[in-house]
Order: sequence, then C-alpha cells, then structure tokens
Amino acid sequence: MTTPFGAANTAVLKDPKLQIPSFVHGGLLRPSSNSLALTTTTTRRRRHTHLLSSSSSSSHVIRAVSTPAKPGTATETKRSKVEIIKEQSNYIRYPLNEELLTDAPNINEAATQVIKFHGSYQQYNRDDRGARNYSFMLRTKNPCGKVSNRLYLTMDDLADQFGIGTLRLTTRQTFQLHGVLKKDLKTVMSTLIKNMGSTLGACGDLNRNVLAPAAPFTRKDYQFAQHTAENIAALLTPQSGFYYDVWVDGEQVMTAEPPEVVKARNDNSHGTNFPESAEPIYGTQFLPRKFKIAVTVPTDNSVDILTNDIGVVVVTDDEGEPQGFNIYVGGGMGRTHRLETTFPRLGEPLGFVPKEDILYAVKAIVVTQREHGRRDDRNLFCGLHVDNGRIKGKMKTTLREIIEKYDLSVRLTPNQNIILCDIRNSWKRPITTALAQAGLLHPRYVDPLNLTAMACPAFPLCPLAITEAERGIPDILKRVRATFEKVGLKYSESVVIRITGCPNGCARPYMAELGLVGDGPNSYQIWLGGNPSQTSLARTFMNKVKLQDLEKVLEPLFYHWKRRRQSKESFGDFTTRMGFEKLQELVDKWEGPVLAPSRYNLKLFADKETYEAVDQLAKLQNKNAHQLAMEVIRNFVASQQNGKGE
Repeated sequence: MTTPFGAANTAVLKDPKLQIPSFVHGGLLRPSSNSLALTTTTTRRRRHTHLLSSSSSSSHVIRAVSTPAKPGTATETKRSKVEIIKEQSNYIRYPLNEELLTDAPNINEAATQVIKFHGSYQQYNRDDRGARNYSFMLRTKNPCGKVSNRLYLTMDDLADQFGIGTLRLTTRQTFQLHGVLKKDLKTVMSTLIKNMGSTLGACGDLNRNVLAPAAPFTRKDYQFAQHTAENIAALLTPQSGFYYDVWVDGEQVMTAEPPEVVKARNDNSHGTNFPESAEPIYGTQFLPRKFKIAVTVPTDNSVDILTNDIGVVVVTDDEGEPQGFNIYVGGGMGRTHRLETTFPRLGEPLGFVPKEDILYAVKAIVVTQREHGRRDDRNLFCGLHVDNGRIKGKMKTTLREIIEKYDLSVRLTPNQNIILCDIRNSWKRPITTALAQAGLLHPRYVDPLNLTAMACPAFPLCPLAITEAERGIPDILKRVRATFEKVGLKYSESVVIRITGCPNGCARPYMAELGLVGDGPNSYQIWLGGNPSQTSLARTFMNKVKLQDLEKVLEPLFYHWKRRRQSKESFGDFTTRMGFEKLQELVDKWEGPVLAPSRYNLKLFADKETYEAVDQLAKLQNKNAHQLAMEVIRNFVASQQNGKGE
C-alpha cells in the first residue's frame, strides 16, 4: 500500500501563516490533565508569556519563568506513590536493577514504574485465563521518526528472536516491540543500544519522542524543523546515566552533541536547573506527567501539532530562510472516564521565538511543567501505508529484504506508517515491483477509510484496555464502508476514524471526525466534530454504544451528511454545524434510508413498437416516452390505492 515516490502525508493547517505578536507579560489559562500551563506574572487580561532567551539584547523577551522550589518555601502537598518511588529510585535505577536479577517472570510494582523511564512496560496477555504470562513491551526513541538501515534490521531480528514476530509503528514515530520476556530484556536492550538505537525516555514522566514531518524533503524549512526536533530531543534527554548502568553495565554510548544544546542545558542563569544534580533539568522526580513536543512547518500537520504539550512551527522570511518559531502550548489527549477534571485539549498560540532562542524557550516551558504541572541521486523516497502500524507476515519479510538489499534508511510517521528513504532512481522499478508482489499496493487500491484510520494496540497486552481497538478496527472499517454504500456515499469519500480501547487517547481519537473510545466491554463512547486536518477538537456525542449497535448511530449520521452537507463539507464539520442536539434527534427517529426512485433501473418497454407508440403520444404533451409512461403508472397505482380502480 505505497504512496507515490516523493509524496508525503500532510494536512493543511487552517491558518498556516499565523504570526503571533511579540511577548508581553501574562499567562496561559486552563491546563488539562496532560498538558502544561504557564504561571501568570501580571494582569490576567494579557494572553502571552515571556520565555527564556539566550541573548540578553532581546528586549522583547524576559529571562526568567520559574525556579526550582526551595525547601520550606512552598506548601507541602500530598504526593502520589509514583512520586515517592521516583524520588527514592536513585535516578531511576532502584529497585529495577535488583528486580532484573530475580528468577521471577515479572518485576514488582515499584520497578514497573521505574522501567517506564527506560522505555518499557510490563504486560501480560489478557486473553489468557489462569496464571498471568508476563512479558515486556519496548518502545524506541526516534526523533523525527528517523531509523538507520542498521537499526531497522536489528529491530526486525529482535522481533523474530525475542518478540512476537511483528513490529508496531506508533503515533509518535517509534517502534514498539511486544512479547519480550524478562530474562531477555538485557539482551534486547543492549543489542538496541549497540546498534544505534535507544528506548531511553520513550515512556515515563519526561519528554517523549519529539515529532517532525517524516518525509525527507530537502526544502530549508523541513530540514530546519527536523534539525530543531533533534536538538530538542537531545536537550531533554536524561543525563544521569541510569539507562546505560542498567542495560550495558555503565558502558555509555557517547554521541557528539551540538554545542548549542550543551550550552542551553547547562545554563542556569535563570534558576531553571538543579545545581550539582545528575539531572540538571529533571531533578530526582523528573516531570509530573509525560511530556510531548512536535515541530513542523506551515501547511504540514502530519504531526497533529495541536495535540502536543509544545507545538513548534517554523517561521520563514520571503526567501524561505527560517527566522524563528511560533509556539503553541497546552495540548493533550489524556483523560479518564467520568473524571471531568481530565479532558482532551487543543494547544493554544503562545508567541513567536527567534530561532536562536528556541532551546531556551522549550526548556523554560518544560521547567514550568516540572514546577507547576500536574542526501549523487539518492533522493527518492517511498511511503508505505501500514494498517494500524502493525508490520507482520509477508510485509515484514519484504520490507526487510528491500531495506537490507538497498541499504535504505527509514522514517516512521506520526500516523503509524513508514517511509523508505535514500532510494536511487535506478532502484525505483525493482522496489515498486517487489512491494506490489508482497501486496503493498499504491494508495488508490487502498480503501480511503483505511488510509487515515488509526487504533491503539489495546487487547490483549495493554493493561489499561477496556475493549478492543487494533484487533477490532478492521471489521469496524468494513462495516463503515458497508454503511457508506447503503446510504449512497461514494467509495472515494472518507471520514477520519480513530479507535482506542480506553480513554487515554493514544491514537488521538479526540481529533478524529469519528472517534470511538472504549468505555466498557464491546462498548464505546462516540466522539464527533474533529476535522480532516486535525485542527479542531471532537466532543462526546454518545456513551455506552454497544459494538453491535454502531450502525444504528452511524447510518443516520452518514445518510444526513450526504444529503444535508454544504459544498465539500467534511463529516466532522457537518456534525459541528448541525449541532449534537439535532444529530441526536436524527438518530433517535431513524427508521432507515429513503431510497430515491432514480436508484431503480426499470425497463419500461419490452418491444420497439410499444416504445414508438408511447413516444408519439408523449411528444403531443412535450414529454418523452419515459416520462409519459411513469406518469401513467403512477396514476394507475394511485387510483388503486384510493379504491378507484376499474
């Protein structure tokens, strides 16, 4: 299921050239359960906040946001068990280092919290009955979704040797490897580290993988966005060495960091760092919650920019030279059922940051959360659609053969797809042929519904799952397609559908036109109102809709969308314009589609002579034969119904 060579998965931002005023004193309002908020420093009526600057000559940028709390100066609040575990873990080592040495197939509760920071979750197969069969999911860290040839082949091998034989692409441009046993963890982790990979910080209460458009375009703004994302990722990588101590016995893999990254990290002129700490930015307790950042360019919203804690958008001059960034803050998808203080939220514009100040600005916002949170011709590439990000079977085998044979690098997209990079022009035909033979076809042969659909893994391994998502979405998409056909929607038409097995929002259902969020066994909340470019937030439409009853809700919605929509109006925009009260009324009163007479192809004339006779009569009335025949038939039927037949 390939995209054309050189194509990219992009979506248009509604206001790609948004220019936000220079900062003035103020603050950002209303944090969500999984987002950040900046503290207000002056009047509430102003909406922008100063961020840190590396240049003292920047008169429009102040140089302080917050400082680490000092003992005795803040009111003590009751801390969660997880916060205590983090503080007592010796910078995320204990008790994981001890638990890994035991013969038990699992690790204890405290170690399960600690191992998240190492990029892993302990899981068990929830389909199995009886004793739990524990295994571990490993998630990689791949800023911009960049994957070297060597790392891809390593991941492919590890999936076969130690996993369940599949690779899962995530919505944050990373791999997930499922089914690793505890006894194999150190082997798998050390193999990853020694082959240009890492899982450090892919999970846990710290900055997660930094997103950027995956397509390897050479345009200056795209290159600058990816470079910036990589620098941000480096800036916020843990420094205390716990990851290497646990998995490679302290043999830390050294990489050269850009000097601007080192400078920004070590700068404490504004009181953002913990002095003398092994973790100058994070301290002993790291962040209150996970933290997500994305970088992009105007018109490309493949990263769902507004769903991130920080969204960074490149701003260029008329010659295309990057000048700085527009910053959005406060986005988040995490929520909990029946807990109104948790909710999905779109990021809001905060302000413009000159390019030399971006690392300081990002660091300042992260600190605010910490303190107050809750390229010859090798330039072709080929995008592949991967249903739900699951690489398996023939697809997995073929991808490995191609990547290995042509020494290709790889990019992972935020929509669970994959891009093969560094393809020479002379390789295009054999690669395309090999992909087609493996069933990886051009997008025009893929159902449009599948192209934009996403689902989280859910059952059987996710411990938070309430109902199915990845395993259930193929059948749900088939049912949606059947409903489209029933109400007369064209095959080329589509709706962005995202499904999660719980309210945590991993597949970003709250940005979908149609979001299904598990709220019970074989039961879903239905969310409506997102748009195809993922720039508006959906809202809850119905609760507790059983899987078998989906058509009762979707059929009237799709039927009326087809008949009442404005020109080129998307399904999500239609539901917003109509309003949920009216939509609920349409669902409640639904008795099935009314089929137009034009759908029936009736053969009115069995012979030429009859047709010519009727045609002559019809011309006398300025009608054609078909119109006259239908009129006679309708009059006859009406007379019979009224008891006037002769």
